[in-house]
Amino acid sequence: VQLQASGGGSVQPGGSLGLSCVASGLIFSTNAMAWYRQAPGMVRELVARIFIDGSTNYADSVKGRFTISRDNGKNTVYLQMASLKPEDTAVYYCNTWHQRRDYWGQGTLVTVSS
Repeated sequence: VQLQASGGGSVQPGGSLGLSCVASGLIFSTNAMAWYRQAPGMVRELVARIFIDGSTNYADSVKGRFTISRDNGKNTVYLQMASLKPEDTAVYYCNTWHQRRDYWGQGTLVTVSS
């Protein structure tokens, strides 16, 4: 299983940014997908998860600002981030649980700063 994330970058507070993650080596439509993030000196935390039926859950800190979605035809999971805050600065990782283990993408840096 390989997860290839892209789309990170720098943005000013209040701005928007989108992340993408392409998965290979698994039957994408049968796996829940998630985005995590890890800020400097902090533990990795769940940002959002999308299940195979399209249902979602979010960390309280991003509810109403972030949207996770998936395109099973493209084996891709997305994270659209709006109203970004400096505290959203982190390395973002896509994730899936497959055959009894976690798989992680390589991480993409999001920096929110004026």
